[in-house]
Amino acid sequence: MPKDFATLDLFAGAGGLSQGLRSASSRFHAHTAVEFDRAAAATYAHNSPEADVHPMPIEAWLDLGRVPQVDVVVGGPPCQGFSALGKQDIHDERNRLWMHYALAVRESKAKYFVIENVPQFRRSPQFELFRREIAEGTLRDYDFDVQDLNAADYGAPQARKRTIVLGHRKDVRPLEFPDATHAGNPMTVAEAFAGVPSKTRGIDLPDRWSHFDGNPVRGPFTLDELHLTRNYTDLSLKRFAHIGPGQNRFAIPHELLSPCWRRHTSGSGDVMGRLHLDKPSVTIRTEFFKPEKGRYLHPSAHRAITHLEAGVLQGFPRDSMWFGSKLDIARQIGNAVPIPLGAAIGRSLLAAIDGAAVEHAFDVIDHIDGVDVLPEPKNAPATVR
Repeated sequence: MPKDFATLDLFAGAGGLSQGLRSASSRFHAHTAVEFDRAAAATYAHNSPEADVHPMPIEAWLDLGRVPQVDVVVGGPPCQGFSALGKQDIHDERNRLWMHYALAVRESKAKYFVIENVPQFRRSPQFELFRREIAEGTLRDYDFDVQDLNAADYGAPQARKRTIVLGHRKDVRPLEFPDATHAGNPMTVAEAFAGVPSKTRGIDLPDRWSHFDGNPVRGPFTLDELHLTRNYTDLSLKRFAHIGPGQNRFAIPHELLSPCWRRHTSGSGDVMGRLHLDKPSVTIRTEFFKPEKGRYLHPSAHRAITHLEAGVLQGFPRDSMWFGSKLDIARQIGNAVPIPLGAAIGRSLLAAIDGAAVEHAFDVIDHIDGVDVLPEPKNAPATVR
């Protein structure tokens, strides 16, 4: 009977990476998860009831001294200081949280680990420190490979490039990066939005509350219940009306432009842009509900995409459950690893683990077959066969 695999999920968020692994195979089981954001931890706990979820900083969790023995460690240490958006700060304290991740990998004795981060991480001084930690520090018993992957190449209806680190203990079979299944033929926004009505459910969340970790938290809400819009000003609605399919702020008449846009007639073509129906979406970030932050206008409706639509573009099922305020849930959706990308990584893990098991079985057989039968001593009784 195939073996199941226990995972430790660090900086777990709402659990996109773990859900991706499970969509690849039910043999992956979330054993333990650590997530500082209480609302995200509640979402994770509800959707992964088998997991022991710790809503606390990773440093505090490590201080408990209860790192479990697992097969795989996954996680995406915070990347705000590495992000291409806004001001980068390579000295941001959050960028050093990968050190705690490395310590957890060592203590767990995991066979494999997966790190997800923005592409800027690979070009940062912190990544060089990570390489050193692998070579001669905390993770010297491990090796790794790294590539930048685009979620759209693996079936996500979203162009989201991420650095993926695949690590393995030196005594086990290395991981191979998954083959792209949708390169040149990505899923489009139109395909993702099929069956999602353009009409929203309203503006406010249902008045529903639960308790998690001894504290009240809003929810749970299905992703379908999060098909909610915002109160837009008349000026915003007039601007939206002038932006046609695939267009952006450059289609807005001069008299409706803000002063800063009038002064800047070049720059990003994604600001106040409509999603292209025949392409994957842009990267879904935590402020997808603000059209001024990127190409987040609905392909035809005069509004930004909803939490439901953003979640669908991330690959979450419409019956998945969520906790927190609208802002909390937007942050959970935007920070998640797209489910199809997580599933592709899960398939690579399965191939390595099962391949190693087959190799081990053949090694045992070869060992048995290779043992010469000792000659029977003289005058020994005949062997009855």
